[in-house]
Amino acid sequence: MSSNAITIFLLFLNISIFPAISALNQEGHCLLSWLSTFNSSLSATFFSTWDSSHKSPCKWDYVICSSNGFVSGITITSINLPTSFPAQLLSFNHLTTLVLSNANLTGEIPRSIGNLSSLSTLDLSFNSLTGDIPAEIGRLSQLKLLALNTNSLHEIGQLLALETFRAGGNPGIYGEIPMQISNCKELIFLGLADTGISGQIPSVLGELKHLETLSVYTSKAYRQHSSRYWQLLSDGESLPNNLTGSIPDALGNCLALEVIDLSMNSLSGQIPESLANLVALKEVLLSDNYLTGEIPPFVGNFFGLKQLELDNNRFTGEIPPAIGQLKELLIFFAWQNQLQGSIPAELAKCEIPPDIGNCIGLIRLRLGSNNFTGQLPPEIGLLHRLSFLELSDNQFTGEIPPEIGNCTQLEMVDLHSNRLHGIIPTSVEFLVSLNVLDLSKNSIAGSVPENLGMLTSLNKLVISENYITGSIPKSLGLCRDLQLLEMSSNRLTGSIPDEIGRLQGLDILLNFSWNSLTGSIPESFANLSNLANLDLSHNMLTGTLTVLGSLDNLVSLNVSHNNFSGLLPDTKLFHDLPASAYAGNQELCINRNKCHMDGSGHGNNSTRNLVVCTLLSVTVTLLIVLLGGLLFIRIRGAASGRKDEEDNLEWDIIPISKA
Repeated sequence: MSSNAITIFLLFLNISIFPAISALNQEGHCLLSWLSTFNSSLSATFFSTWDSSHKSPCKWDYVICSSNGFVSGITITSINLPTSFPAQLLSFNHLTTLVLSNANLTGEIPRSIGNLSSLSTLDLSFNSLTGDIPAEIGRLSQLKLLALNTNSLHEIGQLLALETFRAGGNPGIYGEIPMQISNCKELIFLGLADTGISGQIPSVLGELKHLETLSVYTSKAYRQHSSRYWQLLSDGESLPNNLTGSIPDALGNCLALEVIDLSMNSLSGQIPESLANLVALKEVLLSDNYLTGEIPPFVGNFFGLKQLELDNNRFTGEIPPAIGQLKELLIFFAWQNQLQGSIPAELAKCEIPPDIGNCIGLIRLRLGSNNFTGQLPPEIGLLHRLSFLELSDNQFTGEIPPEIGNCTQLEMVDLHSNRLHGIIPTSVEFLVSLNVLDLSKNSIAGSVPENLGMLTSLNKLVISENYITGSIPKSLGLCRDLQLLEMSSNRLTGSIPDEIGRLQGLDILLNFSWNSLTGSIPESFANLSNLANLDLSHNMLTGTLTVLGSLDNLVSLNVSHNNFSGLLPDTKLFHDLPASAYAGNQELCINRNKCHMDGSGHGNNSTRNLVVCTLLSVTVTLLIVLLGGLLFIRIRGAASGRKDEEDNLEWDIIPISKA
């Protein structure tokens, strides 16, 4: 057989027996080469369709091909790939979409990524990539979406021709926003939240006519508040941005802007008038800065606005009534400013829908720590979707409007530290979703409504420092979720209901101090095994403290200035209590070694009184016996004397004769 025949035979044998080896194209081989870096179990589980016998990878999972058979898209998300950026893909000249998200990629982004000239989408978010963002990305002229958020990347290079840039969650990114960003004429979304960028916001952002979202706030900590609000206000664990200076006027040129998020920086100055042009705005988030001046009335022109967050700044003046024109508004935050005046009645218009029955409106109204005056408008009752009403630390006067009972979605009502008077409206019974009710530090009078027991979801009730009278309603025993009950510094009378001891969820605080309560501590208090703080001081309570000896979790106790008696319970807590915790109880036995009595005795004064009474009784008895004895002796002596006298008489017998 000739050599040519042998060659032809071998070629035929190769094609017929090993078609898969010769059939798979170059892109397929590159993908398999990358796959070979994974362990076999991972390959078998997630990449079973990557078959070397195919002619191309176009039918493989996670792969999309163009009409001419080249790989145009690779999308792999939420699969743990123990590898670095796949260099094998850098030769895919027709690749338009590369998504390797939440895949635990490590190492650096190679500079040769700039060779993927057809890329329009590059998403490497939620990985463990390190190093710089390569400037070569700027050569990707077709790139519309770049997502590098939540990695450990540094620095910002020159990025051109983007529509979306997301690099948030990279605390190593620092420095100023580069002026060259103005070259990205098609930029729609710029996301640099939770990074270390600093300096001023460049005015050249005003040249980005298509920009819809500017997000440069910081915080893993900035999250929506739940009903347990006092536990969820975060401790700020992330590295903040440090943008300074004022909001540039040029930003008003970005007419397509829908979201401005500059929260948690160090911006100062006033909101520029040029922003009045941004009628497409849906979210304005400026919380936690040093902004000053008044809230501009032109915010009423943002008819599509859903969120307006201005809290923790230095705004002054009044809330503009024009906000009442924002019928789409869902969230309005303005607490921790220097605002004053009354809440405009027009605000209720944010709840009034264009079509009755299709109500949309405010969910949270938080205006605490300002200088608002005037009365709470009854129109608050129109906000049927309201879940948070926080107006504390202001100077509101008047009564709590009964219409508040119409806001049946309320989870928190915090009106503490105002000048409110009147009574607690009975309509609160309709707030069945209420978790927190804080009316403390006002001038509220009247009694505690018996129907508060209807609020079975209540876990915090604070009505201290008012002028509330009457008794503690037994119905509070139905509020089984109560963790904190604070009713101190009022004018409450009567006894503590036995039902309070059934609130086994009470673990934070129970405070009835500074009232005029009488009677003894209910035996049911033995059930409050989780309670940490108990204050019953400054009342007129009586009886013993025996029942408190079983409360093992108590860390703070004050029973001073009552009329308690008997022995202190023999527990570590009572041994460690300072004298001030039980002072002012004259009949309470403090030192059991000096109290010669059983556990049901009365104390030092009672013992002393008992001894005195005993001595007096003995003395009187002795005196009676002595006097009785003397009297008996005297009588006996007198009788004996008469007998002797009779014995000594001489009888003369004179006979009588008849004459």
